[in-house]
Amino acid sequence: MNIKLNGENFEFSGKNVADLVAAVEPAKPFAVAVNTQFVSKGVYGQTLLNENDAVDIVRPVVGG
Repeated sequence: MNIKLNGENFEFSGKNVADLVAAVEPAKPFAVAVNTQFVSKGVYGQTLLNENDAVDIVRPVVGG
């Protein structure tokens, strides 16, 4: 399936956020949002992804 990952087209063969995190191996710490909704780490495996979903994997910004 095709999703948007951080604004870029990404061909994804998995089914949920846990599969995506395993595929891209982002540097820790990071946060995930699907269609602008935060997804907590405890539900990555239960959060299914669909064609054309917009997923953002971001690192927190420290400072002020």
